[in-house]
Amino acid sequence: MGEGVLYEEGSVWLFLLVTVVMGGWAGWMAARGIAKGWRPYWQCVPALLLVAAAVRFIHYALFGGTLLSPQFYLVDALVVLLIGSVGFRFVRTRQMTTQYRWLYDRTSPLTWSERR
Repeated sequence: MGEGVLYEEGSVWLFLLVTVVMGGWAGWMAARGIAKGWRPYWQCVPALLLVAAAVRFIHYALFGGTLLSPQFYLVDALVVLLIGSVGFRFVRTRQMTTQYRWLYDRTSPLTWSERR
């Protein structure tokens, strides 16, 4: 299996391990920490972009990937931003529906609504 549009290593498994599993976990935890501090979502974006840079460095240092590749950094950043954003919203929903349970009901793992 050769190089793909989303990954540059010889195997898609390295992309899944480093970007999706490791980078996704780090992005989830970074966004979780920001949400637990009751900080606004926009503060996640710079933190998650730094996580994506660290993911790109791991691809470079351990697997011979390209360090300064805009295409692959963009892919890494999109994956990390997506997973981190879901993590932020998950924690914020839990916060709003437990701390303010008389005001809000959980409508899904990522949303809440005003209690009637």
